[in-house]
Amino acid sequence: MFNILRNIKNLFVHIRSSLKFAFLIIVAIIIIIGIISLVYKPMYSVTLNGEFIGYTTNKSELQKRINEYIENENENNIAFIDIQNLPEYSLCLLKKENKTNDDEIFELVKNSGTTYYEYYAIVQKTEEKYYVSTKEEAEAIIDKLKEKKSTNINDIAYTQIHSTELKEFSDKDSVVTALYVKPKVVVASNGYSTYYGQKIVTSATPSTAVQGIGLIQPVSGIITSRYGPRWGSTHKGLDIASSTGTTIAAAAGGTVTFSGWDTYGLGYAVKINHGNGVETVYGHCSKLYVKVGQTVSQGEAIAAMGSTGNSTGPHLHLEIRLNGVAQNPQLYLYK
Repeated sequence: MFNILRNIKNLFVHIRSSLKFAFLIIVAIIIIIGIISLVYKPMYSVTLNGEFIGYTTNKSELQKRINEYIENENENNIAFIDIQNLPEYSLCLLKKENKTNDDEIFELVKNSGTTYYEYYAIVQKTEEKYYVSTKEEAEAIIDKLKEKKSTNINDIAYTQIHSTELKEFSDKDSVVTALYVKPKVVVASNGYSTYYGQKIVTSATPSTAVQGIGLIQPVSGIITSRYGPRWGSTHKGLDIASSTGTTIAAAAGGTVTFSGWDTYGLGYAVKINHGNGVETVYGHCSKLYVKVGQTVSQGEAIAAMGSTGNSTGPHLHLEIRLNGVAQNPQLYLYK
């Protein structure tokens, strides 16, 4: 019995000694941590493409800021931002004298990427003349020139631009003023009033509309082949020649039903449904600016002139179809 009591007493002495030792270790650890915290602090070392660019204490906030910048589409005409490599972070313990540089890191990441802008060019023939921020502004300029019956309206269109360079935008009214060419009124021998370059449709003047769809000339150029018999078959359109790259405009507003390679000899081609059974076809293009299902406005740039498919030189093959049947385009245009 005496030995049992003595063993119990020794056990309590051992436990008390162990607790005292553990307490001393904890106190020592707290003191060490306190000393370290006075001199050091946790930071993230940041590298970009393997190169050290600075320190941050809040990796999440910095990365969130970078992600928001990348996703900042449609603001300030930004289409998208291409950053190939994002920064990498490594947790480390550094002396407090080391400074963070989140703003500098952010700017370095921004500068490592490429920003692509989206805006619209007002094109006269093949030359980009003015730039505006939105499609609505471009359409408003075309509509205003039509309303004012500018004699050069058939040479003017707009096209969407994606570029790493953001051009200086022009005010809508100033563009209209700069491009507008006043019609010259001529009195014809039959007494009808006619604008130079654009006929005024009156009750006494035959309409050039197809099933109520008014058309404009898609391009200016030289007519090299007309509708009708040719080479033992029927040429179903009108060929208008100019230089490669000449902007082709939609003859009327409508929905794009085809945009791609035509297997019947027209090369790259566009087809637009204008309603009321009216369809226009634009063949031998070098570039296509529109997609199937897209709605286009009259005068909007839809393609660029080329010589693709069965062609001997750059020209536009223009067809006007009514209920699927090819019509002579010169009954309505290029008279």
